[in-house]
Amino acid sequence: MSHFAVIDTETTWSDEVMSLGFVIADEDGFEEVCGDYYIVDPVYKRGGMYSFELIQPGVTPAYCSREDVIEAVRKTFREKQVTKVFAYNAAFDKRHLPELGGYAWYDIMKLAAYRQYNPKIPASMEFCRTGRLRKGFRVGDVTRYLTDGKEYEEMHNALTDARDELRIMKLLRHPLHVYECARI
Repeated sequence: MSHFAVIDTETTWSDEVMSLGFVIADEDGFEEVCGDYYIVDPVYKRGGMYSFELIQPGVTPAYCSREDVIEAVRKTFREKQVTKVFAYNAAFDKRHLPELGGYAWYDIMKLAAYRQYNPKIPASMEFCRTGRLRKGFRVGDVTRYLTDGKEYEEMHNALTDARDELRIMKLLRHPLHVYECARI
């Protein structure tokens, strides 16, 4: 079975990765196979906008150095034969994780925020000529469109956010090959 990863990071006030979460899913049903969550020690102690979300009920982080985090991610990706990494606003995460630059990266937002790929976006929204939303394309906004307005609030915890981003992919119902236009 083929797998892909969905990854998310949270950063400090000085723009350093303080936490990283990822889930690995199967390419057929987009079901989560496994997931891991790391808090980068001692970087997390510097604080960031979402420091208060680092610890969540039911989410057990591993506290590791950045080098150990990257090695653990690579090890899991090798074991699960992951070659594709997805993220919402993937350029942000890829820029913060240059050690993982050898993987093929894809931006979920490049489908989720475009009316030609996301038929659940209300027609009353403002669009660019390309079909991209002018505003209202954050993870929470897109999740509400895809769930017909059900309440949702992004946690800003790297693991829960990675799971939410996988959920967006599942709700969009596009096979992975459609994301080729979103490769960065």
